[in-house]
Amino acid sequence: MKFAVRIIKNQFFPLKVSEGANLRHGQMVLVRTEKGEEAHKVFIVNSEIQKQWEKFKPEPISFIRTMSERDLAELDEIKKLEVQALYKCRELAEKRKLAMNLVQTRYTFDRKKITFYYTAPERVDFRELLKDLTQEFKRVRIDLRHIGVRDETSILQGIGVCGQEYCCCSFLKKFESVNTKLAKDQGIPMTPGKITGSCGRLLCCLNYEYSNYLEAAKTLPPVGSGVMTPDGIGKVAVLNFLKGSVGVKLEDGKIKDYLKKDIEMIDGEVNIEIEGTDNRLNYSEGDEVIDIKSLDNDKNSSTGNI
Repeated sequence: MKFAVRIIKNQFFPLKVSEGANLRHGQMVLVRTEKGEEAHKVFIVNSEIQKQWEKFKPEPISFIRTMSERDLAELDEIKKLEVQALYKCRELAEKRKLAMNLVQTRYTFDRKKITFYYTAPERVDFRELLKDLTQEFKRVRIDLRHIGVRDETSILQGIGVCGQEYCCCSFLKKFESVNTKLAKDQGIPMTPGKITGSCGRLLCCLNYEYSNYLEAAKTLPPVGSGVMTPDGIGKVAVLNFLKGSVGVKLEDGKIKDYLKKDIEMIDGEVNIEIEGTDNRLNYSEGDEVIDIKSLDNDKNSSTGNI
């Protein structure tokens, strides 16, 4: 039986234990990492993960011991210290007027190292803050790590509009590039509330079914093409991929749905105007006007520094 711990976001690492170790799925154990002693939950891995390990050969994590009741009580105490340290660091950062948002604080179990995770719109000179923290937390190694807003969401966790746990804190190992074209091609309303997550960036799931929409689009006439329908000449205005139909604007200005088998593409220009897509939309809760295309700028949304 193979065991693993999840140390880096959604990545399982093999646990180096002796054969016949008496470990249980979900049990808390102490392991040794590059940061020091850390407390993690044990997972029994299936054959598929074991095959991946044989292929990519991840570095095994050293097992120290299973956590006793005393260790678990110590872990609870450390969690309280992490909260206190977070608020103290925020206080010091505000005192130095630094434009940074403290997200989370983590102690190693041996309390020899403390890591502060923060987001910031631009580079932060935290040298003076580091001096303050050194004075506040004595005999402890201090690590200030800049992360992106997507990383922040994966740390804080939550439930998405789909009713499921955020992808970034459940199974996603890395963030793929996402742009507004994915939403447009899938016919999703181009409003921020529909296409962005709690991180303020485009939804990662816009990528998941995109290839299916591309395949479906190959079977339908493109938007703007002239077609002959049972009700006369028209121009394709909308593609309804899930229905396998198209919305056609007729000469009387009405838009009607037709199945592909009920229309025929025609050559030549059809003199019917189709409204274009405006990339500037209003938030429903205010008068602020934003440029939807600005959402395509995903630079530094994820740094991989978790």
